Amino acid sequence: MKKLSYAIMLALAAYAFQSCNNAQKDAKQTADSLNKTKDTTSNTAATGGIGVTADDAKFATSAANGGMAEVALGKLALSKSTDATIKNFATMMVTDHGKANDELAAIAKTKNITLPATIDADHQKKLDDLAKLTRKDFDKAYVDAMVDGHKKTLDLMQDAAKNCKDADLKAFAAKTAPTVQMHLDAINKIHDAMK
Repeated sequence: MKKLSYAIMLALAAYAFQSCNNAQKDAKQTADSLNKTKDTTSNTAATGGIGVTADDAKFATSAANGGMAEVALGKLALSKSTDATIKNFATMMVTDHGKANDELAAIAKTKNITLPATIDADHQKKLDDLAKLTRKDFDKAYVDAMVDGHKKTLDLMQDAAKNCKDADLKAFAAKTAPTVQMHLDAINKIHDAMK
């Protein structure tokens, strides 16, 4: 049995190593794949199992990915924008999403959920595209991205607050949703003032 467990662990390590070198898979996809291999019905001995359903694990990776993107985009806005309102909003993004990311990481650790180490390809492209812009073009594109991103994040949190099976993840989503709503309200005011 030990030899079988060792062989499975080696295969998983090789798979993880190959995934790291596979440019087609981003960090979120890799985390989702690793969580899938932790299925408690078949791989508990090799992986330690995962303490949540597949849908709950997918929520965790999506929330972590979005949260990291908000922090990265906020830091970019702090360095590129000259608008005090946008800088204040960006500071709030770095602070609030940083705290939420830490809280989610602590929950994930107790449930043996692998979270992405970096943002996914879509968010990286958005970050790269925004980094090329200057002043008002940057401000407008950043605000538009924040409106769109917070609408999606609010939907994600509200859905998880209703449908997560894991009590800790459900509570995290329920606690985070009002903060995301507050962010959406704030960025909508900024957006409307720019018209």
